[in-house]
Amino acid sequence: MTAKQKLIIGSRGSALARWQAEWVKGRLTAAHPELEVTIELIKTKGDKILDVPLAKVGGKGLFVKEIEDALLDGRIDLAVHSMKDVPTELPPGLGITVIPEREDPRDAFFSHDGTPLAQLPAGSIIGTSSLRRRSQLKHRFPALALKDLRGNVDTRLKKLANHEYDGIILAYAGVKRLGLDGRVTEVLPVSLSLPAIAQGALGLETRLDDRDTYELIAFLHHQPTSVAVTAERAFLRTLEGGCQVPIAAHATLDDDGLVTLTGLVAREDGSLVLQETASSHQDPDELGTSLANQLLERGAREILRECYESGSH
Repeated sequence: MTAKQKLIIGSRGSALARWQAEWVKGRLTAAHPELEVTIELIKTKGDKILDVPLAKVGGKGLFVKEIEDALLDGRIDLAVHSMKDVPTELPPGLGITVIPEREDPRDAFFSHDGTPLAQLPAGSIIGTSSLRRRSQLKHRFPALALKDLRGNVDTRLKKLANHEYDGIILAYAGVKRLGLDGRVTEVLPVSLSLPAIAQGALGLETRLDDRDTYELIAFLHHQPTSVAVTAERAFLRTLEGGCQVPIAAHATLDDDGLVTLTGLVAREDGSLVLQETASSHQDPDELGTSLANQLLERGAREILRECYESGSH
């Protein structure tokens, strides 16, 4: 048993980030009643820049860097992240040491009057800042108009209520965690909107030399989620070169240990969508790398090159 009696969690200040940190705190205090757990809210660069689409802000770690700095400085003991915000390369000395069980990774669609996405009239305005969602929507529904949408979940839903948009798309996991799933028009199948890498999963980041904290949180680790996220992140890592390109991946693990990974790379305008699926009982990291290389051979390399040449990186 660890001798640690106090633990400080670092989190962003949005309602969803606070919910996630409180969830971890609740699980920790239930498992270790003697432990005093506090949450320190930290503002990140991504929280401060709200008037520019994320793809244009650039840089990695927009929602984690300041929290990681606090971890490295010893101001906090544990960072709770949405795993999809975490870069594939971590600062030396830090690690995502625990990944709890994943929430539903799919996207959720909201419209004013309950009209499903496929039945919206041409020219309907859909709000999303995600290049991944935009490219897949443009590919499937070219008659829809897409408009940037930033801000937390509450802000985005208010913009929909104010008729700034005809519909918006949010991650279903965050919607469920905030108890807003009753307002969802439809949950989009992965065949229509392949999720972001690690969407719905949390990552608990610690200092690698802090054995005490790891021992306190280790019980929260969910190995099937960790395997799926590892495959997805290996796919992203192999493709990524600091270039903002629509990339998506979704992995599942069956009872026999078979990992099935679907990955996607697309042009932002939806004119070309490359998608492949592969399965393996072997190393999920190798599966993600191999699938990414298949897509690079099929034309993803050209998409990445176009992205660099247009300067959107």
